[in-house]
Amino acid sequence: MVLKATIVVGNPKPKSRTLKVAETLVEKLLTPGSYQLEIIDLADHVAEIFAWPSDDMAALTKRVAESDFAVFASPTYKASYTGLLKAFLDRYPANGLAGVTAIPVHTGGDLTHAMSATVHLAPLLAELGAAVPGRGFYFVADQMDRIDELVGQAATEYAANMSRLAKVAAAAVPLSVPVA
Repeated sequence: MVLKATIVVGNPKPKSRTLKVAETLVEKLLTPGSYQLEIIDLADHVAEIFAWPSDDMAALTKRVAESDFAVFASPTYKASYTGLLKAFLDRYPANGLAGVTAIPVHTGGDLTHAMSATVHLAPLLAELGAAVPGRGFYFVADQMDRIDELVGQAATEYAANMSRLAKVAAAAVPLSVPVA
């Protein structure tokens, strides 16, 4: 079975360093060949993000909700995530991301807001029903020369968390109602 993975980037600049950090996290966390990756760079959808209704945005949100795994990444703006990412996530109803394992990622200029992904984005993802396997990941943008090392450390931590969760899930009482 191939895992459906998605990256959603809320940076207003297309093909940003934030996207590179998210891509590197997926590459370091998931086994090559075990997943199919879709990248949604919201900078490419600015004209539609505030359009209601929007068939294009509905299709994007549906594909993310059908993912097994997703990384939601944003540069840190005003100690939180961008309005672009918030506008995208506002399209989901309660539990709209149920069944998705999601990792919140923030990038920033320094460590001043290092807890922003954990304090701001992770609770929103959990409110939407996503399973968040640990604290959010924060990457200082001027450390791109150390991206493999730093993202690798985060991937190791997430993999350990998910392994422990898989062990608990294997011992859980079987559900009486099938999960979609």
